[in-house]
Amino acid sequence: MKCGIVGLPNVGKSTFFNFISNSKARSANFPFCTIEPNYGYTIVPDTRLINLKMLINSIKIIPSEIQLVDIAGLIEGSHEGNGLGNKFLSNIRETNVIIHIIRCFKDIKIIHVENNINPIRDKEIVDIELQLKDLETIENKINRLLKINKKLYKQDMLDTLNKIHVFLKQGKNIRMCPLTENEIDYIQDLHLLTLKPVIYVANTNQKHEDYNISSLQELTEKEKAPFFILSLDEKKKYLYKSKIGEIINMVYKLFNLKCFFTIGKNEIRSWSIPNNWTSYLASSKIHTDLKKGFICAEVIHYNDFIKYKSEEKVKEAGKKLVVGKNYLIKDGDIIKFKFNK
Repeated sequence: MKCGIVGLPNVGKSTFFNFISNSKARSANFPFCTIEPNYGYTIVPDTRLINLKMLINSIKIIPSEIQLVDIAGLIEGSHEGNGLGNKFLSNIRETNVIIHIIRCFKDIKIIHVENNINPIRDKEIVDIELQLKDLETIENKINRLLKINKKLYKQDMLDTLNKIHVFLKQGKNIRMCPLTENEIDYIQDLHLLTLKPVIYVANTNQKHEDYNISSLQELTEKEKAPFFILSLDEKKKYLYKSKIGEIINMVYKLFNLKCFFTIGKNEIRSWSIPNNWTSYLASSKIHTDLKKGFICAEVIHYNDFIKYKSEEKVKEAGKKLVVGKNYLIKDGDIIKFKFNK
C-alpha cells in the first residue's frame, strides 16, 4: 500500500517526506526540485506494541509500515503535460491514499509558483488538474465502449461512467459522488485520481498566520476529508511528532487495514491485512507454508492479554480461542498459527 505526498512546488512536500520517513530527499528553493519520486517508509505508531513488550519483556518490536512516495510538484496545465505533469499524474495513479500539502505561510525566501499565498486557489489548481485527467480517462473509456458490440458490456457500466462524467464537469472530486458498490467495481480498474482518499495538510509557519485556513478547512469538510494544520518548521518537535503520528494513523485508517500481532521473547510484530481477511488468508502474510499447511489458529485478543497478563490466565478465563480457516481477524488479535510442515 502506497501513500503519495502531493501539492504545488515549494509547499513543503519533501520536508514533510524527510521527517515522516527519516529520509534525505533533496529540498531546495526552486520549482521541480523533486523530479523522480522519492520512496520511503514510515512506521505506524501503536502503543499496544510497547505495552506487550513491557508485559512479556520481548527483545524487540516490529511495527507495521506504510510506503511513502514524494511526488514532483504539480502546476496548472499538468493534465496536458505542463511542467512534470504526466509524470506527476502517473505517480499518483500508483498510490492508494494521498496526502495533499497546501502552503499557508509567507516567506520571501521561498518561491511560490503563483507569486502569492492563496491556499484555496492552490487546492483548486491541484483538484482541477486531477479532475481533468479523470475526465479524460472517463471519456476515453466511454468512447471505447461505444465502439464495441453492446452485448460485450453492461449498460450499467456506461450509465456509471456518464454519471461520473457529469459529476466531474461540475468541478467535483469523484470521492464526493454517491456511488454504489457495483458502480465502484465498474471503475476500479481505471485508477481514477479523485476517487482516492485524501488527507489535507495546511503547512503554516509557527505564528499560524491566517491565510484563509478556516475557509480551506470548510472546503475539506464538504469532502468529508481529514484536515490537519502543521508547521513544518515547528521547534517544539514533540508537538510536531504528535501531529505526524495522527496523520500516519489516519493514512492507515484510510487504507482500510487492520493489524494482528505475533508475540514471543525474540520479537513482537504487527502484521497489516485488509479488513475482510480471514485467519487462513492472514497466515500467508507470515509465510506461504503456513497457508498451505493451515490446521487452525490460536487467538487471544490484545485487550484480554493485557487484562489477564499471561496466556495461561487468559486460557483459564476462557478467552483463548481455537479457530478455523474462516475466522475473521479482529484488529488487535494475537495469533499463533498451527500448520503441517
